[in-house]
Amino acid sequence: MKTKGDGRPARMAWLIAAGLVAALVGIGCGGGGDSTSSDVQQSVGEGEGEVDLIAWAGYVEDGSTDPSADWVTDFEKQTGCKVNVKVGNTSDEMVQLMRTGQYDGVSASGDATLRLIEGGDVAPVNTDLVSNYADVFPGLKDQPYNSVDGQMYGIPHGRGANLLMYNTEEVKPKPPNSWSVVFDPKQAEKYSGHITAYDSPIYIADAAVYLMKHEPDLGITNPYELDDEQFNAAIDLLKEQNEHIGEYWSDYTKEISSFANGDTTVGTTWPYQFLTLKADNKPVKAVYPSEEGSTGWSDTWMISSEAKHPNCMYMWMNHILEPQVQADVAEWFGEAPANSVACEPKYLKKGPFPDVNHCKKYDAAGDKYLDDLHYWATPLSDCGDDRGDVCKDYTDWVQAWTEVKG
Repeated sequence: MKTKGDGRPARMAWLIAAGLVAALVGIGCGGGGDSTSSDVQQSVGEGEGEVDLIAWAGYVEDGSTDPSADWVTDFEKQTGCKVNVKVGNTSDEMVQLMRTGQYDGVSASGDATLRLIEGGDVAPVNTDLVSNYADVFPGLKDQPYNSVDGQMYGIPHGRGANLLMYNTEEVKPKPPNSWSVVFDPKQAEKYSGHITAYDSPIYIADAAVYLMKHEPDLGITNPYELDDEQFNAAIDLLKEQNEHIGEYWSDYTKEISSFANGDTTVGTTWPYQFLTLKADNKPVKAVYPSEEGSTGWSDTWMISSEAKHPNCMYMWMNHILEPQVQADVAEWFGEAPANSVACEPKYLKKGPFPDVNHCKKYDAAGDKYLDDLHYWATPLSDCGDDRGDVCKDYTDWVQAWTEVKG
């Protein structure tokens, strides 16, 4: 994965400097992230009666959206843990909510995980207490965005690519295979006022990915490790794009409505919105732009360091990794499951959108493109290479994003 360029030793130095030492004291470095420290929960007792979650839309379904999408009801019956969920629209929102101490866990993406770890908001996870963890694809374990010094800080949920969605009746004659349709000024002019983009500072990385291909002299190798020149180039590109943006989205329902009523013609999306629109027979397609590649997410269920219902949270983390649940979530949201067993046909046949080829289409094993995605990561001042501490950190990204939007 390209964001492995996060160079763990350099990242460790940054985390220690940022005050994470206390959170790491006593944490073992056992192989595979196994937990033996007294700082890590050692057993799971009876459930506390409920669990409070923050999750991306489509990750915690109880049948109320669609009867075929329900992996909450059985969990509640089996464990006695009532599931309460708050949908988060952005990673920033999720971080803020977790810091209130009112939630037991969160389905965090890579641009939130390090912030939560550094802030002491989440606890290390004892993977021995999560029996389904053994079947997680190896490429999702012990990654820079979900572990520190060999200690896992969460349970992988699933992963996927940010896609380019377009109205097939408006974007023609050829289907786009490049982000140029929204970033190149000449092409964007054609759809001016009807282009959409994700409303988050992390979207700066999408511009950086585009520049990696189209302005190679900038020397960008990791879209989350940008020095002044690289960062300014990305911001300039986004300011140019801003002139053609009709609407930025963070609420997935608003993007669905905007495409459905024709206000939006083309822009970045998640598979969830695309699948929802397709199910409603709207004229849309979503593609992985092969010319530049894309950013993506690899999400992790993390437990709060102040969890009031830790046993129920551990039960939930194991439940969400059950093969059938993984197959159901993956088909419903449109992503690759984390559990390799979920790719067996007997599970994929029973999902909300049954498709025995789902894992192949979504490259669950990472053989085609998932291992090459630029997964969301927390930008740090440490560039992770010999440039040193000259890269723009997330605070800089937040400030610049405000300037982009004017």
